[in-house]
Amino acid sequence: MKFARRQFLRLAASAGALPIGNRLANAQAYPARPVRIIVPVAAGGATDILGRLLAQWLSDRMGQPFVVENRPGAGGNIGTEMALRAAPDGYTLLLIQAGNVINTSLYNNLSFNFPRDAAAVVVVSRPPFMMSVHPSVPAKTIPEFIAHVSANPGKVNMASAGIGTGNHVAGELFKMHTGVQMVHVPYRGGGPALIDLVAGQVQVMFGSMPSMIQYVRAGTLRPLGVTTRARSDVLPDLSTVGEFVPGYEASDFYGLAAPKDTPPEIIAKLNHETNAWLNDPAITARLADLGGMITGGTPEAAARLIIDETEKWAKVVKFAGAKAE
Repeated sequence: MKFARRQFLRLAASAGALPIGNRLANAQAYPARPVRIIVPVAAGGATDILGRLLAQWLSDRMGQPFVVENRPGAGGNIGTEMALRAAPDGYTLLLIQAGNVINTSLYNNLSFNFPRDAAAVVVVSRPPFMMSVHPSVPAKTIPEFIAHVSANPGKVNMASAGIGTGNHVAGELFKMHTGVQMVHVPYRGGGPALIDLVAGQVQVMFGSMPSMIQYVRAGTLRPLGVTTRARSDVLPDLSTVGEFVPGYEASDFYGLAAPKDTPPEIIAKLNHETNAWLNDPAITARLADLGGMITGGTPEAAARLIIDETEKWAKVVKFAGAKAE
């Protein structure tokens, strides 16, 4: 009986070890065929450019093609669902952004739960938004802007790229912290919103730094602050919003994720290679051009950020009463 029991325990231990060994072998061989990176927005913008830069690096480093597949639509939800529903084998990845966590509370009928169904790999960068006004606005500082809006409630129009976009919720967070009343004017994209801001049809926008910087340098827009906790290296003399509005912080973010249950060994391998990419000086310079503040770090740090940002923006979406169009 004792022999039979010892034999059973040895067999059970061996059986338990086999899947681990198989997983390790699969991770060591990974990737053995092409990998697709789903980018849930249209080709051509900053998100797409970042995805293609990363895909090229991973292709060169890992010996298999990493191919970008653009799947826009429904605020990024179409591509996101496609990626999260794929087999958890490391051969379908998702370029993630702030819209993923905002959509969790903005949409009521999603068939997936992003924080639950995504296995975070790494956060690549956290670009700031830049709070800028048309020169007709008399305010030159954030305190002056708050005073101006407070004296003219409901008369200052805030542009955004659409309901639930990063620059929309960044503006709503500002309203939440300051109590000012601005009229939200959503556009179908950041380009049309920026055109009307430069023309003076709207007065303020929390826009992306790369899209606004040329107008700031030309004097057709006046910057009041960046939305991240730290100042931007692009405009180091420009204050942060949080220097005048305690507790305020907002940013976009970009990163990489896989479907849940993707083997941790594959996640670790992708994390290692992406962090190596972020340490390359040429990439550092290129991401600076895209307005990014490089992050990097562990999968655990990326997962924490996803949870924290989901909870944060859920409060802002509720405050704004925002609903997906």
